[in-house]
Amino acid sequence: MLPDNLFEPVHYEKVRRPLTEASTLPSWCYTTEAFYQREVEHIFLKGWNFAGRLEEIPEPGDYMVLDFCGESVIIVRGNDDDVRAFDNVCRHRSARLLDGRGHCRTIVCPYHSWVYGLDGKLVRMKGMEQTDQFDPSENGLITLRVEDWAGFLFVSFASDVMPLEEYLGDMTEQYASYRFADMLCVRRKSYDLKCNWKLYIENSMEDYHTATVHRGSIGNQDCIPVSTKGQWAAIHLEAAETIAVLPEDRSTLPHIENLNGLAAKGTYFSVIYPGTFFATHQDCMWWLQVLPQAFDRTKVVIGSCFPRSTTARDDFAREVQKYYARWDKALSEDNAIAERQQQGLNSRRSRPGRLSFYEPGVHGIANWVLDRTLESS
Repeated sequence: MLPDNLFEPVHYEKVRRPLTEASTLPSWCYTTEAFYQREVEHIFLKGWNFAGRLEEIPEPGDYMVLDFCGESVIIVRGNDDDVRAFDNVCRHRSARLLDGRGHCRTIVCPYHSWVYGLDGKLVRMKGMEQTDQFDPSENGLITLRVEDWAGFLFVSFASDVMPLEEYLGDMTEQYASYRFADMLCVRRKSYDLKCNWKLYIENSMEDYHTATVHRGSIGNQDCIPVSTKGQWAAIHLEAAETIAVLPEDRSTLPHIENLNGLAAKGTYFSVIYPGTFFATHQDCMWWLQVLPQAFDRTKVVIGSCFPRSTTARDDFAREVQKYYARWDKALSEDNAIAERQQQGLNSRRSRPGRLSFYEPGVHGIANWVLDRTLESS
């Protein structure tokens, strides 16, 4: 039975306890429109959201559209080489402007052919000559915040959001030796899942499931929590060689030169709150973009990145197939278990469960969400 007010802190007292005393979030946090809309308003519309890689829009006029949480964003490279972000909405009668990815010289509304420059300015609006006090300069596309770090683009709907590097905290330092800016995204693949967005992030940040869910692929992984500062969290798996391929495969691709600290000793698994996941190995990295579509629908995009020098190798096209095989296999297993978990949460009989010592990431995500959604926050 749902409480009258989902956002009273008293309902989450057991979630707030230390890990070994704590319980999971109640099922309504995954299955109700009210809680989802609270997350949209208080989390996704107020923070930074991962949009993609700079090299995905290399030339002026290249654009990509990002759809999540009922909003749509255009990210486009201008003639001045600057990257900008706009609401994907015409200022006339709100038609959607662009879809997918592509290239354009101007942004033209498909309804009445209003034309916007790549800088968002309204440059042509046939038929508005008789409209009193119409000022084109006041009717350009609505601009959003966009910043990049090491080749990764992030957007925010909030004009007062903190600078991206401040948001990321010490992630920029801990991950500096990977030199992400020198990498290329060589493949993107997306999945439409019937699950709440939090389930996918929670699953990505715990190793408790690996021996069961991934017993036929990557197998058991024993990670340790990493101390972090900023809006991110991480766990680390020590391994002398890359774990970005299946155990039966061996890769000839080289390690990234001059890695240091934990980066040189294995793999980081990390979340940039709310919905971005990084897996960083000694030879490559891959990311997950978790895009809520509804309280029980999520689009997950995986991107695969390698150093430019690695992608130029003669054996890269052959060797990279081993990495794709690992990612495709493991993600299909994660996708299936996330949907099964959503099915269980939909039951009227679902009750909060106790967390194990192996699930600090799940506990951390739950409390990060509650910090931003409850009435006392």
